[in-house]
Amino acid sequence: MKYMLIMRATDEAIEASKSVPFEQVIEDMGRYNESMMKAGVLVGGDGLTDPEEGFVVDFSSDTPLVTDGPYGETKELFNGFWLLEVSSREEAAEWAKRAPLGPGSKLEVRRVSGPEDFPADNEWIQKEEGWREELDARKS
Repeated sequence: MKYMLIMRATDEAIEASKSVPFEQVIEDMGRYNESMMKAGVLVGGDGLTDPEEGFVVDFSSDTPLVTDGPYGETKELFNGFWLLEVSSREEAAEWAKRAPLGPGSKLEVRRVSGPEDFPADNEWIQKEEGWREELDARKS
């Protein structure tokens, strides 16, 4: 089963990270990623740029409204993610606990839904399976 580890940072985490040399952050993350690669559980993952480069699409009105970042007052920012293929929720938790993150950081761990979570006879679920195959073919 797949799990997504969603990296979240608070203001405390952002401040704390400033005291760690960037090369050390890269090395720590690299070692963590390498350990997951060697274990065969890492499916994908990426970090995100600063919120000032992002934008929000708000669907509260009839016409979606696009607002540039930063997002105003935030308690936590989504910084990046890892996607793991593991055998259980407990294994996902064990990998999450090994992440090289510091005070103020959190990982939200969520199971990624799969085809087995939806009715197999649904037209859109069947189309999605075809799309997944098409996307996999594009990677080759």
